[in-house]
Amino acid sequence: MSKTGKRFMVIALVLAVIIGIAGASLNYYNNYVGDGSVYALSRFGSTGSEVRSIQTKLKSLGYYKGSVDGIYGTQTKNAVLAFQRNCGITVDGIAGPQTLLYLGLGGSSGSTGTGKYTADEVNLLAKVISAEARGESYEGQVAVGAVILNRVAHPSFPDSISGVVYQNGAFSCVYDSNWYQPVAESARRAAQDAINGWDPSGGAIYYYNPAKTSNAWMRSRTVIKVIGNHYFCK
Repeated sequence: MSKTGKRFMVIALVLAVIIGIAGASLNYYNNYVGDGSVYALSRFGSTGSEVRSIQTKLKSLGYYKGSVDGIYGTQTKNAVLAFQRNCGITVDGIAGPQTLLYLGLGGSSGSTGTGKYTADEVNLLAKVISAEARGESYEGQVAVGAVILNRVAHPSFPDSISGVVYQNGAFSCVYDSNWYQPVAESARRAAQDAINGWDPSGGAIYYYNPAKTSNAWMRSRTVIKVIGNHYFCK
């Protein structure tokens, strides 16, 4: 082989090594976060089971109307954008670690959480309790948390705290200024008590304030218990 041919072969091998390293680095960036947890990063053009899970979850929450085909197309991206916008997280159309966590499809459980719930889920539960029942008695705050957990366990609702909270139109507090107020310490304790099994609502999966809602369907539900300003019902 001529010197020129050998030179070209060496250059080609060097380029192959550089491309391989770049690909591995990109894969690491796409699939890992700072704490070493592994996440898939689905975006426009992605395909596979992760995308199907995202589509299924978004469909159950009312954001996605297309077919669950495992193809991250325009409809899926638009559904992710709408979900991110509603949750108040980065709106980029990419189902990264934070979006997956809010969908109940990512994150890690363990000592930082409580039982089967992650620390982020417990914090989210406390945030809803604080926003929805800030002025209620402690029992009333625990009851609101219990309703959310009852929905998680109910076949008619999403099977995660984040799924229940962010289900389209489920909780008006995520759209108003209360959502951005500091979480009350009593709400954190109420979330813990609800997770530990205290259910002052009597197994309710709905509640409403009769002074603030005129929804005929909600008012038609069977009332189980009245705690403060909230009617708890099935």
